[in-house]
Amino acid sequence: MDSFSFLAAANPDSIEELYNKYLVDPETVEPGWASFFEGFDFGRKNYKSNGQIPEQVNKEFKVIYLVNAYRIRGHLFTKTNPVRDRRKYWPTLDIENFGLEKSDLDTVFQAGSEIGLGPAKLSAIIEHLNETYCQSIGAEYMYIRHPEIVEWLQKKMEGSRNKPVLTVEEKRRILYKLSQAVVFENFLHVKFVGQKRFSLEGAESLIPALDSIIEQGSEMGIEEFMIGMAHRGRLNVLTNILKKTYEDVFNEFQGEEFEDIRFDGDVKYHLGYSSTVQTTKGKEVRLSLTPNPSHLEAVGPVVQGTVRAKVDGKFEGDNNRIAPILIHGDAAVAAQGIVYELLQMSKVKGYKTGGTIHVVVNNQIGFTTNYIDARSSTYCTDVAKVTLSPVFHVNGDDVEALVHTIKLAIEFRQKFHRDVFIDMLCYRKYGHNEGDEPRFTQPLLYKAIAEHPNPREIYLEKLLNHGDMEASLAKGNVNEFREMLQERLAEAKQKKKVKVVPFLEGSWKDLRQASDKDNHTTSKTSVDLKNLKRIASKIVELPKDKNFFSKTTRLFADRSKMLDGAGAMDWAMGELLAYGTLLEEGYPVRLSGQDVERGTFSHRHSVIRIEDSEEQYVPLNNLSKKQAPFYVYNSPLSEYGVLGFEYGYAWGAPNTLTIWEAQFGDFFNGAQIIIDQYLSSSEDKWKRMNGLVMLLPHGYEGQGAEHSSARLERFLDLCAENNLQIVNCTTPANFFHALRRQLHRPFRKPLIVFTPKSLLRHPECVSSYDEFAKGTFSKVIDDEKAKVSKIKRVALCSGKLYYDMNDYRVENKIEDTAIVRIEQLYPLPEKELEALKKKYHKIKDWVWVQEEPENMGAWSFVHRRFNKFPIRVVSRHESASPATGSPKAHAKQQDLLIKTLFGK
Repeated sequence: MDSFSFLAAANPDSIEELYNKYLVDPETVEPGWASFFEGFDFGRKNYKSNGQIPEQVNKEFKVIYLVNAYRIRGHLFTKTNPVRDRRKYWPTLDIENFGLEKSDLDTVFQAGSEIGLGPAKLSAIIEHLNETYCQSIGAEYMYIRHPEIVEWLQKKMEGSRNKPVLTVEEKRRILYKLSQAVVFENFLHVKFVGQKRFSLEGAESLIPALDSIIEQGSEMGIEEFMIGMAHRGRLNVLTNILKKTYEDVFNEFQGEEFEDIRFDGDVKYHLGYSSTVQTTKGKEVRLSLTPNPSHLEAVGPVVQGTVRAKVDGKFEGDNNRIAPILIHGDAAVAAQGIVYELLQMSKVKGYKTGGTIHVVVNNQIGFTTNYIDARSSTYCTDVAKVTLSPVFHVNGDDVEALVHTIKLAIEFRQKFHRDVFIDMLCYRKYGHNEGDEPRFTQPLLYKAIAEHPNPREIYLEKLLNHGDMEASLAKGNVNEFREMLQERLAEAKQKKKVKVVPFLEGSWKDLRQASDKDNHTTSKTSVDLKNLKRIASKIVELPKDKNFFSKTTRLFADRSKMLDGAGAMDWAMGELLAYGTLLEEGYPVRLSGQDVERGTFSHRHSVIRIEDSEEQYVPLNNLSKKQAPFYVYNSPLSEYGVLGFEYGYAWGAPNTLTIWEAQFGDFFNGAQIIIDQYLSSSEDKWKRMNGLVMLLPHGYEGQGAEHSSARLERFLDLCAENNLQIVNCTTPANFFHALRRQLHRPFRKPLIVFTPKSLLRHPECVSSYDEFAKGTFSKVIDDEKAKVSKIKRVALCSGKLYYDMNDYRVENKIEDTAIVRIEQLYPLPEKELEALKKKYHKIKDWVWVQEEPENMGAWSFVHRRFNKFPIRVVSRHESASPATGSPKAHAKQQDLLIKTLFGK
C-alpha cells in the first residue's frame, strides 16, 4: 500500500487542525503527517511565493517524502540475506512512486540538507540514501517516539552512510577473530566426527562482533559484560571470547567423568564460564557466560537479574559500568513468550538494567522449520517494537558492517540506556546438530549453502583486493592456530577426569558448598531483645508530618498494640521483623512479585501512600542510618520472567535476602521452567548455589482450584541431595527464623515457603518477643499439651491444617491424639523425627493428615521417606483438580477430614 495514501483521504479542515497540533508538539501526530508537515515547513522556509506553490516546491516535498520513505521502509530493500532471495515488497523506493521523474535526477534539491548533503542533485541524494539504508545494514527506528533518539540515529547513520571507517590494524583484528572462529569449528568437525557441538559455521561473524562489543564497550566505561545465549556457537564463544582453554573443551568432548564424584555436571554446550580479558588497548573487562538449559531463552531473565544485582551492589547504582548481552536464535526470539516478558520488564524501575544488547543469530530456520512457518511477523525481531527499541538487520557475511553496527549499538545503549537489537542474517551450515541431515527438509536452501564461501573467505578476499592483508600472513596465522589446537587436543587426551570450574569468587568468596552434616546443625538466628523491640517500634511508626489514610493510621495503631507486654505479633509483623533485623545487620533485602508492596491479602503494607499524593513511605527504609537498603517492587503480571530475574538477582547478590512472592501459591506454575532447570538443579548441573526465597500462599479455604494449593507435591518430587528447603510454617516466629537462617549460614540454598492466607489474621497464630529474640527455627514442633500416657494416636501435619485440627480437638475435649507439626519437610529433619519416634514409642497409630487430595500434597513423599513410621493417611480423596470451587462442598470436605482423623 502507498505510504502516503493518507493525503488523498484528508480534507482541508482536518489538515489545518493536525498542522496546528504539529506546531505545538510534533509527537502528537502520526509519523506520516509529521513527515509531511516537516516538508511543508521546509518548503515555506526555503521558497517565497505568492499564490500557488511553484512546481519546484512541490517536488521538494516529494523528495522529502522520498527521504522519509528510505528511513521508514529502506530496510525492506536491503542486501542483508547471504543465502536467500529477499521477499518482494511494494511500493518500491523507485522515484516514480513519489511523483518524481528521471529528468529530475540532475536537479538540485534543498532537501539534500535533510541528510547532511546540503543542496544536492536528486541522484546524489538517492545514492546517499541507498548506501545508508539499503546495503548490508537495514535499520528500523522511525517508530521510536522520542525525536532526540530518532535524530541521533539519523545523524549517526546518514553521517557515515552506514559505512565503517576502520584502520588496517582493526581489519586485521577482525580477520584474526574470524579465523579463530572458522578454524576452531572446522577442527572440531574433523576431530570429533558426529558429536553434537551446535556449530557456529555460517555465523562465524558473531565472534568478531562480540570482540568489538568488548573493545568498544570498555572504551565507553563498561567494566563487565554478562552474556546469555543458547547452544549454537557457545563453545566458540567460550574459547575465543571468554578464553576458556581449548584443552578444557577438548577434555569435555572425551566424555570422561567429573573430578567431583558428587557432581553430575551437564553437557558441554550448557556450561557457563567467567574470566577477565584484556582489550587491545590494555583495559581489563570481566566477562561471564551464564549457564543455561536446553529451554531456549530461559537464561535471559537470569542474566538480567544478575546484572541488576551487580548494579545495585558492586557498581553502586551505575549501570554504565556493566551491560547484559543476550544472543538469541531467530526461531526462539520470535516464538518464546519469555522474550516479550523480559522486554516489558526492561524499563520498569525494579528490573531495568540500563539497556541490553540483543544479538540474533538468524539462521533463518528453527531445527527443521522454515521461517515462514515459525512466525507471523515480518521479522523475527518485531517483538523489539514493543519497547520502541531500534533494530538493525545486518548481512552476516559482511563482517565490517556487523562490527560497525555493533559499535553503534553500544554507543546507543550507553547514551540512552535502552535495549537495541542486531539481527545478524546468516545460515546454518549443517543440520540442527552435526548428526542431522538438513537436506531432508530444506534441499534448495542447503544446495545454496553448500556452494557458499564462509565469512572468512569472503572477508579475506575483500582485504586482499584492497591491499590490507598479505595472503601469506593470513595463511600463516591459520596454520599456527590449527597446530596449537592439535597440541591442546593431545594434552586433553592425557586427562582422565573432567575439570569442575569453581565459581566461589567475588561476592561468593566467603561462602562454601553445603555438606550433609549441615542439615543437623542449628543456625543462630536469635536477636538482641532490646534491639528487636526498637526495630518493632520503628516498623509501626508513622511520621507525624505526613498525612495518611485513616485506614492506614488505624492499621498501624493496631500493629503498635501488638507490641504491648510480652508481644502477640501476627504473621505480617513476624515477616517485617525478619527483614528489619537483617537490614540492621547490614544485609539488603529485595522482595518482588505481583502486589507485594501491600500484599495480595492486604497484610504486609511495606509501602504506604501519603494521602492525596503519589509520595510513598517505607518504614523498613527508616530504621537507622547504618541499615542496609530494603528493595520492594510490585512486578509486572509475569511469573516466568520475574522469577527468572529474581533467581538471577540471588545469583549475583548472595548476601542479599532475595524473595519472590506468588500472588497465589500455584501461580508459580507459569515459571515451572525456572524451577526445574535452575532452582532445583543448577547446583547439581553447574555447581552454582542460590539462596532465592519463594513465598507461596497455600491453604484450603474454599477459594477454588487455583487459590488453594501451591502444589507442595511438585517441589517435594524435585528434592534430592539437599538441593532445596521446603517449609510450611505455622507460627510467625518460625517464619521469622526461617528467613533469617538464609543469610546466617556459610552456604546458600533455595527456600520454598508455603505461607498461609487465613492464618494471617488467626487469633492463635501469633508469637511473643521471646520466641523471636531467643528462639531458633524449629523443624518439628511437638505437641506440648499432649500427655504421653493418654496418647493412642499421633497425627503429623504441616501448615494451616494444624489450627483446624487443634480447634476440633479442644472443642471436643479429645486427649488421646497428639498433633505434631512438621515445619520443614525437606531436608528431612531426621534427628527430630528419631526423637519423636522414641517419645511415642508405644504408639501404633501414626497418621499423616493433609488438606490436599491423596494424590497431591506431601503424602507420597511422606510415605516414601518416613520409613521408620507405620504411617497411614487421612486426606481428601484422589482428584484431578486440587480443590472444589464450592464453599459449601469445601466445608463438608474439611469437616469430614477432621472427623475421620478423630474417628468420629
